[in-house]
Formats: sequence, structure tokens, C-alpha cells
Amino acid sequence: MRLLLDTQIALWAVTDSPRLSDAARHLILTPANDIYFSAATVWEISIKHALSRGDMPVSGSEAASLFAEAGYLELPVNAIHAAATEELPSHHADPFDRILVAQARSEPMLLLTHDGLLPKYGECVRFV
Repeated sequence: MRLLLDTQIALWAVTDSPRLSDAARHLILTPANDIYFSAATVWEISIKHALSRGDMPVSGSEAASLFAEAGYLELPVNAIHAAATEELPSHHADPFDRILVAQARSEPMLLLTHDGLLPKYGECVRFV
């Protein structure tokens, strides 16, 4: 299975956070699954880290390194992904979350999230 991690799930996974659910941990550690992080996730981390709001413990470059060290595959954002956001219902206004949903739908992949609004987008999203 091809899994795309949302920002929080990706960070919790590489930092071995107790906030990562057992279900998410199991899916991420299953050898048959391919684990992806989006370039949009690194962009989000970079922006929030630069704002020094305290909710982003690592920089974008540190996160990218941690994801690579964990063996996660990078998913670039392309024009097809960007255009697919206009087809999404307005369940969620966050542009980073919307691009992740669009990527999951376009590829196709399963987006793992801890955001309770994202499962409204259907089968391509799993709340863990």
C-alpha cells in the first residue's frame, strides 16, 4: 500500500512521539507499505518553524533529512496535484491539507492523518 503522511503524522513518526497512534505506527512500520511525505509538508514545516510559534520543533531542512533517514519517499507537488485542489469540496480551508488530499486522490494513495476534518474527503483519507 502507498501511504502519504500528513505533517503531524510524519513528524510524530520520525520523532517516535507517543502521540502517534498504534494504528498509524503499525501501518508505517509494515514492510510492504511504501511511505511518502509531500514536498508540501516540508514547505508547511518551514513556514511554521520560521514563524517561531512553538508548534514546529524542527526546521524544514531538518524534517526533510529525518524523513529521508527514515526511508520515506518524497512526493513532489506537480501541476496535476495543484489543479486537483479546485475539485475538492470546501470541508477544509488549510491549503497544505488540501494539497495533501489532492495528491492522495491523484496518485492514488492513502493519506494518514490525525485531523478529524480530512476523512470527509472519502476513501483516500484515513484517520489514525
